[in-house]
Amino acid sequence: MPQTIAASPFTVTNVKLYVLFRIFFNARFYYPIFTILFIDFGLTVAQFSILNSIWAATIVLAEVPSGALADTIGRRKLLRLTGWLMIFEISLLAFAPRGNAQLLFLIFSINRILSGLAEAAASGADEALAYDSLKYNGMENLWGSVLESQMRWQSLGFVVAMTVGAAVYDPAIVQYAANWLGIETTITQDVTLRIPLFLTLVMAVVTLFITHRFKEPRPNGNATHKEADSKQPSLSQAFHLTFDTGRWILKTHWVLVIITAGFVFDGIARVVVTLSSQYYRVIELPEASYGLIGAGIALLGLVIPKIARRLSDIRSIRYNFGLMVLLSIIGLAGMNLFIPYSGIIPAVILFSLMYFNGFFISDYLNRMTESSRRATVLSFKGLSYNLAYGVLGILYSILLAATRPGVEKLNPGATGDLMENLVFVKSFIWFPITLLVALTLFVCFALWRLGRERRFLNQPVKNNPAVL
Repeated sequence: MPQTIAASPFTVTNVKLYVLFRIFFNARFYYPIFTILFIDFGLTVAQFSILNSIWAATIVLAEVPSGALADTIGRRKLLRLTGWLMIFEISLLAFAPRGNAQLLFLIFSINRILSGLAEAAASGADEALAYDSLKYNGMENLWGSVLESQMRWQSLGFVVAMTVGAAVYDPAIVQYAANWLGIETTITQDVTLRIPLFLTLVMAVVTLFITHRFKEPRPNGNATHKEADSKQPSLSQAFHLTFDTGRWILKTHWVLVIITAGFVFDGIARVVVTLSSQYYRVIELPEASYGLIGAGIALLGLVIPKIARRLSDIRSIRYNFGLMVLLSIIGLAGMNLFIPYSGIIPAVILFSLMYFNGFFISDYLNRMTESSRRATVLSFKGLSYNLAYGVLGILYSILLAATRPGVEKLNPGATGDLMENLVFVKSFIWFPITLLVALTLFVCFALWRLGRERRFLNQPVKNNPAVL
């Protein structure tokens, strides 16, 4: 029997820890200057794209096995591993030597692998732990409220990380602060290059502490840490659960369609978001503004989750996915114009898509999935997302390499940042084209797979008899 229903979902310890974990794990101070950080270390845009493909490939290989392990040996053990991996991956960047291009690329490659393993270990485990903790307390119907709150607090964390991260990366701002404090030193880009990384390393330590506070929920509420850890399911059970859940997803039409929709929207949008600082350079925004822009976009997370929760409750699945189609098309088409300064508007529209997509897919999948395979299903979702992201990253790096010779021929005097910008602008048209092709294929696939059940697309998911 479930425990007595609490007044608020946040009286459940794991739910509070879930929100804190998402804040500190994702509040990375180098995000507002992600692309240019790699370039300023000495890498190229093409190498940056390859590194992110390595990151995505690592997640693809580790995502589902980690979810199955979370469902068998315990979710909190996977979260503890996440904390340690985050510390190792950030330490590599914070102390990486410069000057040797080959060694630098190797170090960054290892960083991407460790980061991918951390993402895979956390993916599904934290969400499943929080959702099942609610379920065992008879409050699973409050998951939408938890998601809304989590996104809001995570957005506030992004605001701080984006604002501070971009500010401490600017030598002029740091020099002014040093002078004001009476510190007699000369601040250069070589110094500020690592400040966002050291700040993120502090976040990693806090994340590790949080992961050690989680407890495995039990239906009777009586299991202790010792009892939970004494159960050691075999790896064969984890792999059996992996294959069994994979078959279940393929046979469960609605789950398969929801996951497919999620990675179609997420893949293209995430590649563009990853390249956002390069886009800002092209539309002539000053680097000092990147953090403020990132903070402003993060503030959308205070508003959009509430809207998404309302839409999920009262609007049909068709309506909600139609909204995401509209946002993605307007965003990418507008960004492709590269309008100086005001080009930030379509970028914000595209970035808002990520919030809607994250809320809808999480809400739908958790409603459709039973507890025993929840982390594994969420890991399959993460697998599909990162597979799409990785494939797109590889294709984009190939596209950049193929585009560069033509751009160099037309602009023989262009070098450095100017050449990178020209190649970026020339290649960007393929993002809206890819989106239109992907959406067309998805619609055909969804209508074919759902068959007669497509009529339930016009109902909210909570009242959908074909889904629940």
